[in-house]
Amino acid sequence: MSEVRAGQGACWGTTGQFADPLYQDYHDQEWGKPLHGDDAMFERLCLEAFQSGLSWLTILRKRPAFRAAFAGFSIADVAEFGEADVDRLMSDTGIVRNARKIDAAIGNARVARELDVGLDELLWSFAPPPRPRPRTSAEIPANTTESISLAKELKRRGFRFVGPTTVYALMQATGMVDDHLADCWVNHDRSDTIRPVTF
Repeated sequence: MSEVRAGQGACWGTTGQFADPLYQDYHDQEWGKPLHGDDAMFERLCLEAFQSGLSWLTILRKRPAFRAAFAGFSIADVAEFGEADVDRLMSDTGIVRNARKIDAAIGNARVARELDVGLDELLWSFAPPPRPRPRTSAEIPANTTESISLAKELKRRGFRFVGPTTVYALMQATGMVDDHLADCWVNHDRSDTIRPVTF
């Protein structure tokens, strides 16, 4: 569990779902920290899509089950999933059982496998230059010019469930943008990269 720093900002507050230690650790250790690796970025792309219409805490709680169900989000492995795998996933109570999202995750793996550049390189090519941190949550946009452009490019290449808002959430989560509030104690640098944190 993360320690709450007295007198320092908490980007999402510390009440309700945000009081959950899992959420606090995600904020402290992972959200906004630059992430690289094709499979790692594929995981985030999938999870952001599965999160649509749900709380992120729900996804965090289910992430270990998602990883087990989706072969650790290996692009090469998921791209080979067939009908038996779809049936298996639709029967897995540990994940979000949404047929369209499951189909999109498998289809997106197949698109990612055939890219002429790595998925990591493609996604990060749309990262904007560093900018000042927002002072309040009201200054955090739902999408940006860059996320709109990236969403268009992903759709052009055949990816699904990649609207501008979902893509912007991906950019926030993987450190392409830093939307920690100005008074937040967390300080991630783009040169500081990680593999996904296991919960």
